[in-house]
Amino acid sequence: MRPATLAEAYERIIAGEPREVAMSEFLDTFYFASAERRLDTLRDEPRLTRDERLDALAGAIAEYLARQYGLAAVPAWAFEPVRFLDRPWHAAPFDDNGMREYLTYASPAEFRSRNIFTEERPLRRARSGLTQL
Repeated sequence: MRPATLAEAYERIIAGEPREVAMSEFLDTFYFASAERRLDTLRDEPRLTRDERLDALAGAIAEYLARQYGLAAVPAWAFEPVRFLDRPWHAAPFDDNGMREYLTYASPAEFRSRNIFTEERPLRRARSGLTQL
């Protein structure tokens, strides 16, 4: 059963489920939810993991999804100081100057403001409903 909220996805990660699995399943829940239900999937604050990158990522995910889908609000917890990194994190499968430069340029503002640098559409799924710009 897919996690019903981002907080639940984080509970699964803390319990040992692979991050990629828990996040993919949460994103499916979010994308298939009605417009009214989407904010509910982000409302509860995910528990801190002791992994500063993962904790900051939760804030970026919540803000990005809320803004991309025009939700009524971004959850306040997403702006807590623990949801921001002090040092840059270039989320790439390999360390390369060109890739770091690309990610720095392409990363959405919601990630970049937290010192997380990722691809242009980091949360895309096959059925996300986001159209190509």
